[in-house]
Amino acid sequence: MESDLGILEVPEDVTTGTTLETHLGEAFEVRRLRGPDLFDHLERTGAPMMPRDIGLVVGHTGVASGDRTLDAGTGTGVLAAYLGRLGVEVTTYERDPAFAEVARENMDLAGVTDHVDVRTGDLLEEIDDIEESFDLLTLDTGDAPEVVERAPELLAPGGFVAAYTPFVESARACVEAAREAGLSEIETLETIQRRMDFDDRGSRPSTAGVGHTGYLCFARFTPQLE
Repeated sequence: MESDLGILEVPEDVTTGTTLETHLGEAFEVRRLRGPDLFDHLERTGAPMMPRDIGLVVGHTGVASGDRTLDAGTGTGVLAAYLGRLGVEVTTYERDPAFAEVARENMDLAGVTDHVDVRTGDLLEEIDDIEESFDLLTLDTGDAPEVVERAPELLAPGGFVAAYTPFVESARACVEAAREAGLSEIETLETIQRRMDFDDRGSRPSTAGVGHTGYLCFARFTPQLE
């Protein structure tokens, strides 16, 4: 690794807590990767879900260690990695074989291969062969509304759907699909976050962009007893 402090040789088997020195004698400490570090260093195959959006998914669904999540649209695998590090058992589908392979490598880097199963394929085409039920269904695909329609077949009672889309038209389609499927607690959030600037003149929101990433549609499967 090259830096303005010198060249750093990092062994393949380096362990957390080790101190390494560059050729200029500058010391670096090896530290355990955290979620934000993974977001910065996982190999990208597209635009990943932002950490703030992942936080909304976790907060609004309460997904926790031991829960089962079915995910479609793996991409880089950032969401799957974050959930896996929480102890969630994740089955994720990625249509593009090359993207799926990169996601598997990313899961290995994140240390979550025991929790995350990256499958190559189209979830919508595989639904009829899925026999287990899940506590959470997460979607980041163009056909999300079609999958939401099938949510009652995939979710355990009380389970949630969280569909992410960059376009409001798709968000509306997900809401309509959730209503048609008889899901409850349906809500849609636009995800906006603004940085704050603090200087000698005063404090105000940053003028660098509006901070919009997309829309998150949530719904819940609460079947009625007969």
